Amino acid sequence: MEPRNNTKISKFLLLGLAEEIELQPLIFGLFLFMYLITVFGNLLIILAVSSDSHLHTPMYFFLSNLSFVDICFISTTIPKMLWNVQMQSQVITYEGCITQMYFYILFGALDDFLLAVMAYDRYVAICHPLHYTVIMNPWLCGCLVLASWIISAVYSLLHSLMVLHLSFCSDLEIHHFFCETKQLVQLACYDTFLNDTTLCFEAVIMGGGPLTGILYSYSKIVSSICGISSAHGKYKAFSTCVSHLSIVSLFYFSGLGVYLSSAATHSSHSSATGSVMYTVVTPMLNPFIYSLRNKDIKRALKRFFGMESFIKGPFSLGLKKCP
Repeated sequence: MEPRNNTKISKFLLLGLAEEIELQPLIFGLFLFMYLITVFGNLLIILAVSSDSHLHTPMYFFLSNLSFVDICFISTTIPKMLWNVQMQSQVITYEGCITQMYFYILFGALDDFLLAVMAYDRYVAICHPLHYTVIMNPWLCGCLVLASWIISAVYSLLHSLMVLHLSFCSDLEIHHFFCETKQLVQLACYDTFLNDTTLCFEAVIMGGGPLTGILYSYSKIVSSICGISSAHGKYKAFSTCVSHLSIVSLFYFSGLGVYLSSAATHSSHSSATGSVMYTVVTPMLNPFIYSLRNKDIKRALKRFFGMESFIKGPFSLGLKKCP
């Protein structure tokens, strides 16, 4: 990296997903709807876990942390995008851009690590059920989450410091709806081969590490499930992993799809459109995947809203009246 020159950059231009004026109301309405659904759905997961003592277990502790991170993750990009569309502006300040990039990387990396931690939790629960409560004790769970926060914060800080040392030219247009690191590096005035290599290396380490842990955990889980004699036992063991496996597949395949498509087409617009999958769609679908397939979450939400007592009350009274 070369040192930054004395040229003061005050703002960037976020070109967004589409420049056509007639599409802006549609984009605003669609993304506002997805943002509200994401925040509301993940907030319900947090409230359900925190309000029900039966859900005070490692798996739901990690799930509530994932829901909190997803709310923060989508909140780093979408509110600014909605503001720009509503105000018909494309401007984001230099400081705002760096701040947005820092928190975007922070919560994106946290998503990655929490998915790996949740895979390890499922591995212990299925492969070592008798020692689960001993291994996954509150101290270890807290340390795993804390370590995820620390590593993600350091990783995000390194990226931000690298961008702070870049020298930018007169072209300050970012072909994206948020300040994506690769887009910022491409705006630099000098050859960015070293920066691109550093970004690629860090992405492989930070993305490959958790993914390797996830693949290892599930290889052990599959091996353990295959050793179960009864079909019902296999189904019961595997059903506890379906929700997490769905989120992992959605998160990694969407991210891999964006990377491969941008590498093949070299189109910033296709990269921006594809990134909607893992920046917006994945956090939005998390609550649906976990709540629709999870009876414990459904029961906790019914208790939280008083629906369970409302439903059981009239029937229980009716049974008492029967002779």
